[in-house]
Amino acid sequence: MIPSLKWADAPAKTAVAYLTMWGIFTAVMFIGTLKLNKALQFVFASLTILFFLLAIGDATGSTAIKRLAGYEGIVCGFSAIYTALAQVLNEVYGKK
Repeated sequence: MIPSLKWADAPAKTAVAYLTMWGIFTAVMFIGTLKLNKALQFVFASLTILFFLLAIGDATGSTAIKRLAGYEGIVCGFSAIYTALAQVLNEVYGKK
């Protein structure tokens, strides 16, 4: 939307490289969560998938993959919100 409004240029093809690097980083972070709770594991697993889907969508130009990435991003976002709320509320109320 921003490029269509002439507020900025369209993303360069280097976006694929950045998304791939973030995917690798979150994959390593996912490995680090394997000794933590399942909710945090799900957040990092879904975020890793999201970055790779975004990279593939940009590399191929496939609107179907980009749409799938959008839905997957919504799932990832909601799981991150749930995990954050659960950690805070569990700490406040002394539960696990």
